[in-house]
Amino acid sequence: MPAGLEDVVAGESGICFIDGNQGILAYRGYNIHELATNSTFEETCHLLWFGRLPKRAELQDTSQKLATSRNIPSQVVDLMRSFPKTGVPMEMYRTAFSALSLYDKEAEDMSPEANVRKAIRMTAQTATIVANLDRLRNRKEFVPPRADLSHAANFAYMLNAEVPPDTVARAVDIALILHADHELNASTFACRVTAATLSDMYSAVTSGIGALKGPLHGGANEAVMRMLLKVGDLSKVDAYVRDIFAQKQKIPGFGHRVYHTEDPRATHLRRMSREAGERVGQPQWFQMSARIEEIVKAEKKLNPNVDFYSASTYYVIGMPIDLFTPFFGVSRVSGWTAHVLEQYSNNRLIRPRAEYVGPAPGLKWAPIDQR
Repeated sequence: MPAGLEDVVAGESGICFIDGNQGILAYRGYNIHELATNSTFEETCHLLWFGRLPKRAELQDTSQKLATSRNIPSQVVDLMRSFPKTGVPMEMYRTAFSALSLYDKEAEDMSPEANVRKAIRMTAQTATIVANLDRLRNRKEFVPPRADLSHAANFAYMLNAEVPPDTVARAVDIALILHADHELNASTFACRVTAATLSDMYSAVTSGIGALKGPLHGGANEAVMRMLLKVGDLSKVDAYVRDIFAQKQKIPGFGHRVYHTEDPRATHLRRMSREAGERVGQPQWFQMSARIEEIVKAEKKLNPNVDFYSASTYYVIGMPIDLFTPFFGVSRVSGWTAHVLEQYSNNRLIRPRAEYVGPAPGLKWAPIDQR
């Protein structure tokens, strides 16, 4: 049995295609390069949920529904205000998101129509939760969402209480597209396992958030940025990396369970990191990252994954480091909900078997004083 179910096909899906040998990622047949270059997050959401790119009127309808679903219940805002200021952002996100179901009158409605409406609300409201949990923990005022901004621009607006420049909004938009789905990764599989029991959609997505919290899944970009800050200067990169190699430790942000060539998402994030750093006068983070990549590829034959260049990209646009993983959820909730909808549409309980490696059956019970 492969450890971690590596390369085991666990089900069929029409949402996401990955060819790890060719470095191909596609949503519903559209290569991620096509989408990152030409699409928007709203359009990508429609593609994931409904299986095709929208026509103009359909895109306007989906965009409007997302924009008008951003407000979260006042009770959830009060809950977020009560969180410890030192709380872990992923734990705050998980708890606040789960609480949304208590105030959604369709929470237990399992009809396809209601579940689509919930997918839209979850995606819209996740951005409001994540942006504002950072503000509230820093004793800043809650920033209500604006319906006249795109999903990406509105997130940046809520995070910093000011409308972002178009360049920043577009960078956030591309990042959201790149992270929207990735087949049966740990969090998506967790969502589908919960959905397969016919539990409600909020419970399914909360399962995904819990899996995303793990450092082997969603937290690697945080580790990358902390590494860059620790190194501090381009002149110190070579010595630092070789010291890590000498200690037989891993450089975060390299290698991938599926891709055996460059992660196609890293292609865009590398460019975004360089452009964003130059724009704000902080080119050193990209320069350090590029040098680390050069050394690791030469000596370890490993390629950067989606986490490596996303770290410096997010940092230079002003995102707190411990918000990197919750921001991942702002995007991935669109893919999680698409997979939950697909699971419900042709459901079978996911119940794998385990290869038993314990003692042979037939042991005899003995009284406790004879053991």
